[in-house]
Amino acid sequence: MASKEEIRSEHRRLRKTLSPTQLEDAGSGVAVHGADWAAGRAGGAPAAFAVYLGVSFEPPTLLLMAALHAAGHRVLLPVCEPSRQLSWVLWTPSTPFVSSSYAPINEPVGERLPSTAAASAAGIFLPATAVDRDGNRIGQGGGYYDRLLDFLDSSGVRPPTIAVVYDSEVLPAGTIPAEPFDRPVAEALTPSGVVRLGPGSTADPGPGAP
Repeated sequence: MASKEEIRSEHRRLRKTLSPTQLEDAGSGVAVHGADWAAGRAGGAPAAFAVYLGVSFEPPTLLLMAALHAAGHRVLLPVCEPSRQLSWVLWTPSTPFVSSSYAPINEPVGERLPSTAAASAAGIFLPATAVDRDGNRIGQGGGYYDRLLDFLDSSGVRPPTIAVVYDSEVLPAGTIPAEPFDRPVAEALTPSGVVRLGPGSTADPGPGAP
């Protein structure tokens, strides 16, 4: 079995081969299916969703953020804090961004809400470089979301979570090594749709960008 770092490195390499058109198409698919997923979790009412801004060759999420905002939802974006903690800023299309002091990402400027703000969200969109059918997830290696999920699980208040990946990054069960601190996810959001993970999940994610 390949290590997490080997899997992460290989998928980062493959992501760098994506063309601007492929990235644009992926962003459109993620927005459509992600907005539908959020609508199901919100029960037809405005709600809060924790999202993140996809950068470089990550699945683009800006269109998803805009779709959630247009639907009347509150969009919370993360800010990296010391000790691998996350705070949250309420995003609107006019929110400016700056480079993070702790991670290679762009972060929103605004009033920072505590990490616990994610507990009251109707759903959390998680960054990932791959997931497998067991629900194991490989993030970016920083550990911020592992800590967040651990806190939410320990508190018994984890909202529905969904990992955002390209279609080919949904891997067969048993592909990703599971470690004690890992927190599995039940679903993956790909440009082609939502994929159920965990026991009994057998459906293919469908064709799409790698």
